[in-house]
Amino acid sequence: MKQILPSKALALRIAELLNEQNISRYQLCKRAFLADSTLTNIMLETHKSVKLDTIIRIAYGFGMTLPQFFNSPLFNLENFNIF
Repeated sequence: MKQILPSKALALRIAELLNEQNISRYQLCKRAFLADSTLTNIMLETHKSVKLDTIIRIAYGFGMTLPQFFNSPLFNLENFNIF
């Protein structure tokens, strides 16, 4: 896999789960108690980092634990271009 930024991995994982669960971004926002603008900024990668509490809310919105949310090859350390 090509090296990516963590913000890209997060956006890709959310898109992947939205597709798998067949829910809209609006539905995820409602389930996760997030503002639409917050999710939009994450998906557009306008911020280099995202607060952990926001990621916890997103995982909750998908009905997942954090380990389940991060259980994706997208989050393998060798994939990140951060060093």
